[in-house]
Amino acid sequence: MTDRRRMNYRVQREILDEGAVDELAEKNDSKSSLCQKVKGSMRCSGPRMKSCLLSSFPVASWLPRYSLRENALGDLVSGISVGIMQLPQGMAYALLAAVPPVFGLYSSFYPVLVYFIFGTSKHISLGTYAVMSVMIGGTTERLAPDSDFMIWDNITNSSIIDVVTRDAERVRVASAVTFFSGVFQILLGLVRFGFVVTYLSEPLVRGYTTGAAIHVIVSQLKYTFGITPVRYAGPLSLIYTVIELCYLLPKTNIGTLVVSIVTIVGLILAKELNTYLLTKKLPVPLPIELVAIVLATVISWQVDLQEKYGVDVVGIIPSGLQPPAVPALSLFGQVFGDAFALAVVGYGIAISLGRIFALKYGYAVDSNQELIALGLSNAIGGIFQCFAISCSMSRTMVQVSTGGKTQVAGALSAVVILIITLWIGRLFAELPKAVLAAVIYVNLHGMMKQFLDIRALWKSNRVDMAVWVATFVLTLLLNPDLGLAASIAFSMLTVIFRTQLPTYSVLGQVGETDIYRPVEDYDQVKTVPGVLIFRSSATLYFANAEMYQDALGKKSGINITKILSAKKKLEAKRKRHEKKVAKKAKKELKINGVNMESKPEEQMDVAVIEVDDDLDPSLPRNIILDLSPVNFLDTVGVKTLRNIQKDYGEIGIEVLLAGCQTGVVNSLQTGGFLNDKVTKSCLFITVHDAVLYCQSAQKESQDEPVYELSTSLVHQKSCSSQHKPSCFSRLLVCPH
Repeated sequence: MTDRRRMNYRVQREILDEGAVDELAEKNDSKSSLCQKVKGSMRCSGPRMKSCLLSSFPVASWLPRYSLRENALGDLVSGISVGIMQLPQGMAYALLAAVPPVFGLYSSFYPVLVYFIFGTSKHISLGTYAVMSVMIGGTTERLAPDSDFMIWDNITNSSIIDVVTRDAERVRVASAVTFFSGVFQILLGLVRFGFVVTYLSEPLVRGYTTGAAIHVIVSQLKYTFGITPVRYAGPLSLIYTVIELCYLLPKTNIGTLVVSIVTIVGLILAKELNTYLLTKKLPVPLPIELVAIVLATVISWQVDLQEKYGVDVVGIIPSGLQPPAVPALSLFGQVFGDAFALAVVGYGIAISLGRIFALKYGYAVDSNQELIALGLSNAIGGIFQCFAISCSMSRTMVQVSTGGKTQVAGALSAVVILIITLWIGRLFAELPKAVLAAVIYVNLHGMMKQFLDIRALWKSNRVDMAVWVATFVLTLLLNPDLGLAASIAFSMLTVIFRTQLPTYSVLGQVGETDIYRPVEDYDQVKTVPGVLIFRSSATLYFANAEMYQDALGKKSGINITKILSAKKKLEAKRKRHEKKVAKKAKKELKINGVNMESKPEEQMDVAVIEVDDDLDPSLPRNIILDLSPVNFLDTVGVKTLRNIQKDYGEIGIEVLLAGCQTGVVNSLQTGGFLNDKVTKSCLFITVHDAVLYCQSAQKESQDEPVYELSTSLVHQKSCSSQHKPSCFSRLLVCPH
């Protein structure tokens, strides 16, 4: 590095403006029309068709080249490990979705198989996800609340909930919103709209998932305390639910609470032990959640927790798979917003993790194909009565750490779930729901650690910290669906805010180099005499165009509005004076009987109007606008630059543009900035080219003489007034 800094280089070339560069590089102005582009995209050939098919069905490209020797063992161990992990998580997250636990197992089977065929990420583990599940739960409980399924029990002479009918309706709602979210994802993928995830910045995603995790925790407190709070929907529902839970705390079921506490403590200790053993080169992580639900099921069955202590259990789990069913299309209008939010959130989380592991292991992930793959997984899953899925960080880490290298690991995990669903699932009928809630709490510890982001962002970028905090608060108050929309809107506002309040700088030259830096940030940077170099850190468009002009005036010390107004007043005063003198002269000549037309021109007195060619030395003779940070110009931006050049040109200051990108040059041309009078000669490739041009022009102008203009106005030559030049007008009129 030291040697490189000591090396010198020299480039010798002419000063280049945009016109000279176009000639030198032979710019090609020919552009393909829209019709030609459409025709080109419609052309079909053998290689192109093959590439299209392989990109649509990625499994056809990588499965024939699958290496059993290198990948089979790792994928087998990984698939079994993830499948075992899917069992407790699927059942627990089904509670979040407000559907029977078995449907969590279905959601861990069908979508995973579909993704195996269409997905491009080799390492992510698709399946149930807490945030998605709580969003589904909000929709199902809103459209199928308990109050709609109250029936009269003649035995107890009280109203009870028809659980069977309620659960069937909630499954219908969950499968419908899942199907529609999949359709949204497919449509967005087909129109190449995968870039929509770029609007979900990392602080936004982490703040959103943290807020959603709070919703998850609150929704599971009823299983922890064994109480039945009223379900609230809409904005501020979280606050109402917490108040309701506090009101019902005296009715807590002690048996359920004891089961919850013992399970949470046991899971935390077991996970810490698991982490310690993994550091000691344990080949695979211990299935802590599986061990917990097996032990809890056995204890519940032996002790009869439901009958003796009133502990709520999972209940009968049907064996086998559900037949496909047409989703309830009539619900589209009611779940439109929920489905779109699920589509965006699910894709954003999956593609973020997919890109992380793709970068780590050196392969590419097609964002649009991932969107289609997720859409097909959800759409087909909705037909088989699944609820929306996405990628889980915890399962993905297990899949990678146990040796999973391809999508085969995900397919094998689905096979494990299939075996459990067909033959083993019914054995968990006595599993307490409080244990599943405890599994959810412990699995959310990673999201709770995201609160540490606030401190880190406070030190690094406070705007990002504001996005994190605002997203978290909005998600808490408005629920995950509306909270997401409000958070994206707030994030966009911060972008607009940053472009509206950029940093405006005056640049100076670093020594004798072609490098220019802000003079306020460096001590050894000097301004170029007679030249003001102005730069904004943001692009120039309608939202900050007026502030750009104001900042230029402040940095240059020129109040252009005041100067132009004074110039106009002086011009008007000059015209009035000339008219008055001419009228007076005609009158005097008429009295004296002198014919003006017959008087020789050389004998006429003239009014001398001096023209001062020197500006105030404190003001620049040239202004260079560094447009290198500008990546686009709208019509307002072009108009602003045109006005700046015109206004400063009227007071004798030449305005030049430097560092324009090709798109900016095109905008200047189509926007009317460039014309017969203003050509590309005022656009320079670099700031240094513009500075050299200004210096050469100033050197040439130093030899030009001061000249006088005369008019045909009669004036007394014996004028003793001495007039000093003005900074805003080069025309001086003697008042006498």
